[in-house]
Amino acid sequence: MLDANIYKEVFSAIAFVLTFALFIPYIRSIHRGLTVPHVFSWLIWAFGTFIVFFAQLSDGAGVGAWPIGFSACITSYIAILAYTKRERTSISTMDWTFFALALFAIPFWAATADPLWAVILLTTANLIGFGPTLRRAYAHPHQEHAGFFLFAGIRNTFVLLALEHYSWTTVLFPAALGVASLFVACFLMVRRATVRIDAEIVR
Repeated sequence: MLDANIYKEVFSAIAFVLTFALFIPYIRSIHRGLTVPHVFSWLIWAFGTFIVFFAQLSDGAGVGAWPIGFSACITSYIAILAYTKRERTSISTMDWTFFALALFAIPFWAATADPLWAVILLTTANLIGFGPTLRRAYAHPHQEHAGFFLFAGIRNTFVLLALEHYSWTTVLFPAALGVASLFVACFLMVRRATVRIDAEIVR
């Protein structure tokens, strides 16, 4: 039992290190103007991640939940940065739809006594949060950080390994967001390659 707890702490520490490794270059890229995050996506992720963190703690996630809480803090900071640079982001009717759907899901945390339903709804909201980013990445694939989403997927693997209690409440959010992050990374790389090929054909 002691050895198992040590492993959980090690996996949690690795998840913390990977969180630093993926967020710091992303934040620097924003400050340099190379990356322009979509404000709606990051607001949705900030709200949702904080609430899921508390839901995981209530279901015994233990040290495995702490990297999620730490991510929520940094995600909130990026949401603030995205807001300050919002004039460089086009906001469509579809973006407003994504945002409204996400905000509609969040109040259910207060309405349900079951943390699983809150996590399901908030995981859905966070997945919806990828919508504005994917829409913008299709048009401007070089203004998003593919490496960030790749490492986010890897980081979430260690979050899962660090969980002290496995249930749908503790597993669903990091697993779903990990898969979604890997998908966005692949989408960006494919889209960049497509844009490059199209540019070469035009020449």
